[in-house]
Amino acid sequence: MKIQYLGHSSFKLTESTGTSIVTDPYNEAVGCHMPKVSADAVTVSHHHYDHDDVAQVGGSPIVIDKEGNYDLPGVEINSIKSFHDPEGGTLRGENIIFKFSMDGLEICHLGDLGVECSTELIEALLPVNILLIPVGGNYTIDAEQAKEYVDRIMPDIVIPMHYRTKNFKLDIDRVEEFTDLFDDEEVLFSGESEMEFSRDDLGGDATRIIVMNKAVK
Repeated sequence: MKIQYLGHSSFKLTESTGTSIVTDPYNEAVGCHMPKVSADAVTVSHHHYDHDDVAQVGGSPIVIDKEGNYDLPGVEINSIKSFHDPEGGTLRGENIIFKFSMDGLEICHLGDLGVECSTELIEALLPVNILLIPVGGNYTIDAEQAKEYVDRIMPDIVIPMHYRTKNFKLDIDRVEEFTDLFDDEEVLFSGESEMEFSRDDLGGDATRIIVMNKAVK
């Protein structure tokens, strides 16, 4: 399967037979432009302008923005309710976590998760091979909280998201606040906006942190 980083918390996930999903498409008000993409489905973790601009995605995709189980050709989606803040949603509302099963891999997109790690949530998420996790703080968990999630979930691969980049307008931290918490040999600044993953990439001695570049088109 392929993962393309579209910026902010948005990725395009493509299963080997072609089924594609875009997560959390955003409005250019965040300070960068959403690349032109199409998909079979769009998942929305919550309805804020930087996560739910589904009009940015072509191809007449179905929109999934509620908890439940969904099936697409070659892909199973399980969505789990959580909260956007540590006060049970009273500050910023609910957040939907999405798990995608495709090509023998379990991919988890945490959305704008804002709650500290709990045993109940970890058990609901496992197993996870590839974890897409917010690290910027302020509106979500911060770098140290994200590190705790990584340590407890123990995925094979972590791809950080929701962090400050050039021209970004949201008051969140840079990705280095997160990557600096890991040993240098565990972190890869890939320089790529699209990467391919398979079962052969699993089972290393330690979790790998991969920072991807934003796609430009």
